[in-house]
Amino acid sequence: MKQRKLEILLEQVDAFDKPSASLEQYATPALLAAEILHFAYMKGDLEGDVFDLGCGTGMLAIGAKLLGAQKVVGFDVDNKALEIARKNAEKLGVDVEFVHNDIFEVDGHADMVIMNPPFGAQAKGSDRPFLLSALKTSDVIYSIHNCGSYDFINKFIGDARITDWYITTFPIKRTFKFHKKEVEMVKVEIYRIVR
Repeated sequence: MKQRKLEILLEQVDAFDKPSASLEQYATPALLAAEILHFAYMKGDLEGDVFDLGCGTGMLAIGAKLLGAQKVVGFDVDNKALEIARKNAEKLGVDVEFVHNDIFEVDGHADMVIMNPPFGAQAKGSDRPFLLSALKTSDVIYSIHNCGSYDFINKFIGDARITDWYITTFPIKRTFKFHKKEVEMVKVEIYRIVR
């Protein structure tokens, strides 16, 4: 499937009804999700099982399944987000399992983890449990982080290594009262990490 077709399909994914600022619930835009997933697809990383950590309403998990991942499981601590994710998967006709779980309780193994973890804007270091869980459960990780995170991530992942990374833009729509602009264009870094 071409990247543009995936993006068009993912535009049907409904976002959060009432996002939580403390959980940093920003829906991954369809354009960015399609870009990352297509990159993973081209690397041959979507051929097995995939975990989406902090899956929210299912954007990345659903996209992984649309691109042919065998089994996809999305984990999130927010039951309301998971309800929306299940409806989104049904609407797009894909079989994705969504599990209510704290990030510290994720277990099992996947061939790949994909995630858009909290950036730590509300609670410094909130991306760390996601990275630890990803390193524990998979050998290949795709993750979105604030621009300027390379040195931290490279040190934090220990013996794992960053094989690819690039900078792109994450448009964040006005979601919370403290947002000043209708859309804030935030520079982010996409990482492919291998254990």
